[in-house]
Amino acid sequence: MLDDLKYIHDKDSSDALGYSAKQWQQLEATYDFPKLDFPIENVVFAGMGGSSLWAMLSLSWPGYSVPFEIWRRYDAPTYLSEKTLVIVNSYSGSTEETLSAMAAAEKANAQVVAVARGGKVIEIAKKNKYPYIMLPETPQPRLGTLSGFKSLVTIMQSAGLIKQKDIEKILQKAAKFLKHEVAEWAPDVPVSKNPAKQLALEIAGTTPIIYAGTAMMPAAYKWKIAFNEAAKNVAWYNEVPEFSHNEFVSWSSHPVDKPYSVIDLRSSFEHPRVKKRFELTERLLSGKRPHAHTVEAEGSNALEQMLYLTIFGDFVSIYVALLNGLDPTPLELVDKFKEALKN
Repeated sequence: MLDDLKYIHDKDSSDALGYSAKQWQQLEATYDFPKLDFPIENVVFAGMGGSSLWAMLSLSWPGYSVPFEIWRRYDAPTYLSEKTLVIVNSYSGSTEETLSAMAAAEKANAQVVAVARGGKVIEIAKKNKYPYIMLPETPQPRLGTLSGFKSLVTIMQSAGLIKQKDIEKILQKAAKFLKHEVAEWAPDVPVSKNPAKQLALEIAGTTPIIYAGTAMMPAAYKWKIAFNEAAKNVAWYNEVPEFSHNEFVSWSSHPVDKPYSVIDLRSSFEHPRVKKRFELTERLLSGKRPHAHTVEAEGSNALEQMLYLTIFGDFVSIYVALLNGLDPTPLELVDKFKEALKN
């Protein structure tokens, strides 16, 4: 089935695979954004779902020189002040939790910056003369993850809150690296040579549970999002070492033949103790849970490895969607839910 290009074309009506293969181009985008020259003591990033993923990625790389909190709720933290930078993110521009946080930030006289495709977020930004970035259009926000990531890095650079040097050079190198890697996961590469198709076939029909260390944790979250949205598959994720303190024990009872697929996202840039925890987990839970599928990140630095895992997860989830007989792009139930919320 996964080598049947006609079947893939018919099911993948919005070309999610094609967008996934071109995500590296989003790292090369440039945004016209002004320099932020006011004092900033902390940053709050307000965004839900895939929008919050951009911030998670950026905490792993490049990291920031001031406290940075991801806010995925209504309203906003009580500690906002005129020295707080509030970055409001909503691809549609109409996410109600994010608009609520934006209103709370305005009330607290915080410094507001907006990122969206359009909608109310951009309308409010224009009306109040807030700096903003308009994102390019994609079939779903999850397929524009690297656009959001690049926009956030641009904003934080403009505020002078990144210590990492040669940002553009590193991003350009990462883009070229991804362009090369994604070619191995393309639809015209047969199952026998395509690791994304191979993993999809191995885990189809199960509930994926994805584990990663601290550095690669954002990629694990992206896998969860991708399985949920593209394959319409329940999925969970957790971070090592936190996993070792509670969830680890939950695998120790009941039959080993559980309806799950364990996926470990591994990186050479994780803390040595995280690597040891993965090894001990595999040994101590042997015979108590399904054997883990290990995905080893490729790349010469932490950014490349994180993005490698992130995009690889997109391909795997889309292939699982096709095995499930589904179009990976539409989110009809989410659209119905949002419409019902209006009443």
